[in-house]
Amino acid sequence: MAGTRERAYGPRVSPDRWILHADMDAFYASIEQRDNPELRGRPVIVGATSPRGVVAAASYEARVFGVRSAMPGFRARELCPDGVYLPSRMARYSEVSAQVHEVFAEFTPAIEPLALDEAFLDISGSVRLFGGALALARRLKARVREETDLVVSVGVAPSKLVAKIACTLGKPDGLLLVPPGAVRWMLDPLPVRRLWGVGPVLGERLERLGIRSTRQLADCDVDQLRRSIGDRAWELVRMARGEDRRAVESERVPKSYGEENTFEHDVSDRDTVTATLTAHAEAVARRVRRDGYRGRTVTLKIKLGRARGARIARVRGDGEEPRYPLLTRSRSLAEPTDDAAVIRDIAVALWDAAGVTEPVRLLGVSLSGLESREHEQLELFHAARSSDRLGPALDAIQARFGHKAIGRAVASPDKITPSMQKKRGE
Repeated sequence: MAGTRERAYGPRVSPDRWILHADMDAFYASIEQRDNPELRGRPVIVGATSPRGVVAAASYEARVFGVRSAMPGFRARELCPDGVYLPSRMARYSEVSAQVHEVFAEFTPAIEPLALDEAFLDISGSVRLFGGALALARRLKARVREETDLVVSVGVAPSKLVAKIACTLGKPDGLLLVPPGAVRWMLDPLPVRRLWGVGPVLGERLERLGIRSTRQLADCDVDQLRRSIGDRAWELVRMARGEDRRAVESERVPKSYGEENTFEHDVSDRDTVTATLTAHAEAVARRVRRDGYRGRTVTLKIKLGRARGARIARVRGDGEEPRYPLLTRSRSLAEPTDDAAVIRDIAVALWDAAGVTEPVRLLGVSLSGLESREHEQLELFHAARSSDRLGPALDAIQARFGHKAIGRAVASPDKITPSMQKKRGE
């Protein structure tokens, strides 16, 4: 494909396992530029349209100015005041994401979605059908372009870890293949913070130990490292050596379902709080029911509106960011539920018990301790509750006529920070 940055490290030896990581380039912004040709070539920033918004995606023209995803909106506007700032169109992005995943399914059924714009594919059983891993990756990139007029970057390697890093190194419009014999050759020069799970805090701890490169981490004394950072030492060393046998999980069992929202302005009045918790409970219950689960533990997430100190964002070079205290409160039920009213009542009770006396900037509700309805043990004299029928009835109406067709008489909060994740049950 013209313009593709394509590389293949080392000898092309065929391993018994090939993992492909696919990541759409500037996905949200690219869709906006595709749908509106007048935006092509201009710095497009999706999200950050409100004072508290964050950047959901930035076109490569905007990245030249230093704008990146997850950056606070005020900082993006400082860096790129003449950018085109657009609200998120999550329904549209989800629609295009479904088209992309249909293309992925042409190459393998073993697909693990990570977000709307990226996924892992186990292509071990497909490479011979396409003439090898490199030929398959080329064809996948071409098919995505043909079907969506969008660009996907691809990394191919024997493991998920190496495939994801290879994909990142190849962007934009990249194709990077790393056979087994070249894994260490690729990883060794990289900063240790390139590894999964090595964030700013752990990265600084490793650097204080003199471990700055992946090679230094791979070759370090594990026992000595364990004394310094604890039980994660072996895991980190194995990652640095490229040892990762995690499988691509097409059907991962969920651990929880959640909804949260950052408010445009801090809120403290009970009516707004309860309306928000009700809307979140309805969304969580709908998604849980759609996937056939019930949950035992309701958790309330509260982010306070008054900052305490600042967190220095050294990794990104964005200076200081305010730190807002985060509170969580949970309560478990004797029996699992998928009833929005039950989830809502517990969330409101948790709010009351928390005794928050200052305005809050974020509220979230989640349900965990999940159990599949398929394995539910029926009681001999169980009487069906009205809520057992109400939820599915609401789901059916909303599925046919849209989420706004019916629901409780509460105002759903606007999503100031839309999620990039592919939500279960949606």
